[in-house]
Amino acid sequence: MKLFVYSPKYKCDIGEHVFHIRKYELLYERLIKSKVVKKENFILPQPATLEDLLLVHSKDYIDDLLNLRLTERTRYSELPLTKEIIDAYIFMAGGTILSSFLALETNINLHIGGGWHHAFSDKAEGFCYINDIAIAIRKLQQKKLVKKFAVIDCDLHQGNGTAHIFKSDKGVFTFSIHQENLYPIKQKSSLDIGLDDFTTDDVYLEKLSFALEKIKEFKPEFIIYVAGADIYEKDKLGNLKITKEGIKKRDEMVLNFAYDNKIPTCITLAGGYAFDIEDTVDIHYNTCMVMLSLVGNRKKLKRKRES
Repeated sequence: MKLFVYSPKYKCDIGEHVFHIRKYELLYERLIKSKVVKKENFILPQPATLEDLLLVHSKDYIDDLLNLRLTERTRYSELPLTKEIIDAYIFMAGGTILSSFLALETNINLHIGGGWHHAFSDKAEGFCYINDIAIAIRKLQQKKLVKKFAVIDCDLHQGNGTAHIFKSDKGVFTFSIHQENLYPIKQKSSLDIGLDDFTTDDVYLEKLSFALEKIKEFKPEFIIYVAGADIYEKDKLGNLKITKEGIKKRDEMVLNFAYDNKIPTCITLAGGYAFDIEDTVDIHYNTCMVMLSLVGNRKKLKRKRES
């Protein structure tokens, strides 16, 4: 069973940066070393095609990216503009597309990458060049496989690019729970919960529970879960006080919600900038373990029904 999408081609040289792009490789290695999954549980993505990119992004913006032009459309990025980096982001967009299609087949899939929710249709922002979340949704819409989507964005930062892209699309419910007094300039999601600085586990989980009830009323047929690790109390970019255990409970809440309501779910990992990269990897590993626990429960239930 292909449970994870990952490619070593996500690794690229971004220089000295708060974003440790090595986290993907480290997470893959930990999953294999721990023997909780095997190499055959992973599948390599292909890069998103030009046609895929243009489902969301403007032709002028994609032309700037592919030709590495510093323009009004690309200059808001906080990453270098190199072929190696753009190629990695195009591969990750392909990864989220693949992960979404696999989730439709198997109910759940985790992409060790993606979640680039700050990219707008016509410009880069933050660490995001390509909005893989939006591209995957548009691809499923194009194929007429899903009518109603929910984006459950639990990254530290508001998913402003995603919110803007889908602002007029009644088939997509965008939800973001984020630190309010922080980057970026906010856009209007279907539902936003802006958290006070120093918010703790209990308050966070209470507000998330409220949001999931609102999402349930929308009756989504597919979820993209943006499982950011940067809400962690020791993250460099935030001031929330969410523990590793609190983040694990967050994952359990979201994924159990999807499981209980029989909603196929693609998980993307998004941000994570802990002072110690191993903390970020721990958090992402816990997300993987929560997903694997659900997969195991499904298998047990199926065997019980068949016996």
